[in-house]
Amino acid sequence: MKKVMFISSTGGHLTELLEMSPIFKDYDYSLITEKTKSNLYLKEKYQNVYYLVYGTKSHFLPYLFKFIYNTFKSFYLFLKIRPDVIVTTGTHTAVSMCYIAKLFRKKVIYIETLANKETKTLAGKLVYPIADYFLVQWESMVKLYPKAIYIGLLF
Repeated sequence: MKKVMFISSTGGHLTELLEMSPIFKDYDYSLITEKTKSNLYLKEKYQNVYYLVYGTKSHFLPYLFKFIYNTFKSFYLFLKIRPDVIVTTGTHTAVSMCYIAKLFRKKVIYIETLANKETKTLAGKLVYPIADYFLVQWESMVKLYPKAIYIGLLF
């Protein structure tokens, strides 16, 4: 059975990712997101849930340290889980994991957020060059990401 890691930041990105939860059962899966009070329930509902440190770019200096910490923790989690595929809806929390996966020649599936209809996200710009599959939820985004696959809205 394929090992699939589903990873995203908390909030809307996690909501989008969890829209795919019906397919989780088809894989030996792990779920990774940021630890916040609002998503502690995930450990009760899903198997193999791991948390990274929550950070926001609006507080840049603390965020920088949290990003570095999360990168090291992502590396640890990657080695522990050994996924075959990374599936992510973004954003900053998942970028490091995508690059770690490519370092180990694993597949990366990136789903650009539905929140952006006409502009690229920073995470999208960073992951687009290395993604095996770059999926967009708006047809207009294919103009910005020519190799993207339009899939329509997740929900």
